[in-house]
Amino acid sequence: MLQVSGLNVYYGESHILRDVDLSVPSGQMVCLIGRNGVGKTTLLKTIMGLLKPRTGTITLTGETITDKSPDKRARLGIGYVPQGREIIPRLTVKENLLLGLEARRHGRNGKEEIPEDIFALFPVLKTMLSRMGGDLSGGQQQQLAIARALMGRPQLLVLDEPTEGIQPSIILEIEAAVRRIIESTGISVLLVEQHLHFVRQADKYYAMQKGGIVASGATSELSNEVIQRFLAV
Repeated sequence: MLQVSGLNVYYGESHILRDVDLSVPSGQMVCLIGRNGVGKTTLLKTIMGLLKPRTGTITLTGETITDKSPDKRARLGIGYVPQGREIIPRLTVKENLLLGLEARRHGRNGKEEIPEDIFALFPVLKTMLSRMGGDLSGGQQQQLAIARALMGRPQLLVLDEPTEGIQPSIILEIEAAVRRIIESTGISVLLVEQHLHFVRQADKYYAMQKGGIVASGATSELSNEVIQRFLAV
């Protein structure tokens, strides 16, 4: 599905990502872990085309996308939920969701409505379609942001710390929804996450330190040593 090879990214002359190799297989969830400031968000932004690598390649389903713009990557099937969610507060929940149609390969046709499977994943959104996005709680906004990304029918869903600042009960709902998304649609998921319970829902993990990948493996084999090194505060 997604293959990142030899990625080097700089901010000015500061070397941020160092020879990063990473892959996300079809229908699997891969979690990127590491302490703050090690380059996780930079890697996601580079995958989305918001930052340009100095060297390295990014391929999606065999197609090289390293030089493609963010909108073209979205239309090729990458849905992105950035850190902080970035829903539009002065649009209603329904209007926010319909914006997600812009990411579809052939764009919007002006007639499409919100499919019921979105509400099956996030029932609370159906009761709030006319509410302003800015009036939702943090957890509800996160559900809206994920649902909006799904409106584009992505092949790969990229999530940057989806549980940050969210109450524990909503975290469990978001975890369950992401697992259902994978099981019911075959979508692949790449997420940055610090919440251990959510990390363990993934099939595979990569650990970052100082801009490079320093450990990886099946999350079923995630050791306490790795957890202490890369997740403990």
